[in-house]
Amino acid sequence: MTADRLIPDFTPDQRRDFGRAPMTYAHRLIETGLFEDEALARQMERHPAELFDINVFHYGDDDQAMLQTGAKGRRGGDQLLEAVKAGRVWIQMRRIQDHYPELAEAMRQAFAELRAEVPGFRPIDITGQLILSAPQAKVPFHADPPGVTLFHLRGEKRMWVYPVDEAHMPTRVMEDIVLEQQTEDLPYRREMDANAQVFDLTPGMAIAWPLHAPHRIENLGSFNASLSCDYQTWTSRMTNGAHYANGVLRRWNLPVAPADRAPMAARAMLWGASLGLRRMGVVRNRINDYERAFELGDAAPAADKGLIAPMGMR
Repeated sequence: MTADRLIPDFTPDQRRDFGRAPMTYAHRLIETGLFEDEALARQMERHPAELFDINVFHYGDDDQAMLQTGAKGRRGGDQLLEAVKAGRVWIQMRRIQDHYPELAEAMRQAFAELRAEVPGFRPIDITGQLILSAPQAKVPFHADPPGVTLFHLRGEKRMWVYPVDEAHMPTRVMEDIVLEQQTEDLPYRREMDANAQVFDLTPGMAIAWPLHAPHRIENLGSFNASLSCDYQTWTSRMTNGAHYANGVLRRWNLPVAPADRAPMAARAMLWGASLGLRRMGVVRNRINDYERAFELGDAAPAADKGLIAPMGMR
């Protein structure tokens, strides 16, 4: 490995498992200096408000999550950062590559190196989310429509990754997520943990998992920073398009073929159909407008204000 590389050489097992099984690998993004307090505070000040998510999660007896979403208000970056470090807040700066040029260049390099390491890995669209979270923050059980690899940068966290099967990630639920009928959060039961793979992440570790694999995260008592990178390949794009088309067909009481098990030619046909269905607007987006329950730095929001339950939008 040369000194300027961000991703060390993969082992044969890592090359085989990337995107196919939960796996970790090393990275050197933290050495760029882009994630120190001063840099994070500056980015929080300049990041567009419409791409700035602030969430507080509340957990019931079975660790089922309820979400409140807020706004950053007019506070400076230093104050925002201190509020995160002191509370249970989880912040996400979406499309970070469009508004943090130095990080965009680091992402470009990291993915070029991943392409060189992983046979057949050819992402066609990459989007970054810079995530900052408080020492006691948790990310509830959920699944992402695109492929994801997460570069951990600061603090310690524990991550559970679950199988992609009907017991953990029902096909109809993924259809609703792709159709924007519900959030990505899923109903959770503690007994599911028996089937999860568990990873403890420290700075300089990255993790990747299979498309649509459900997962959840708990911080281990320290302020955390991570870069979550969504990517689309032609396979994932066609699979999600097939889920979209199948979700519409179900609403019309028509038969569907399972998107993740259908031959690629069938997925391609469904993906093509999904493009037309999206243009026609046959399904209304139901998760556009969330009530903002608080501004960061306020007193804790009322526990019953603006709550969003998993699957509550269905």
